Amino acid sequence: MQVKLMTQEMRRTIPALYTTEDDPDPTVHAKFFTPDSNWTWYVLEFDGEDIFFGLVVGFETELGYFSLSELESVRGPWGLPIERDLYFEPQPLSVVRALHE
Repeated sequence: MQVKLMTQEMRRTIPALYTTEDDPDPTVHAKFFTPDSNWTWYVLEFDGEDIFFGLVVGFETELGYFSLSELESVRGPWGLPIERDLYFEPQPLSVVRALHE
């Protein structure tokens, strides 16, 4: 059984796009990952429909935009879908960045 990437609760609680841009250490609210590769997406903001802003860890580690529809459609090299880390606890971006240094 595949877990939904977004819940209604997440839609209500993740800050809107551009609302945390002046925060020097915004909160990461969710983590998505590919179980069969090394890509991870950390959510800082959401437009309420499809577009996220957050930290993307893949070929490089950088802040950027990514879409829910894209995450739902992509499969890793073994054909596994992207998952949401059900045990991820919101934490400052600085803590998440330190994990990937």
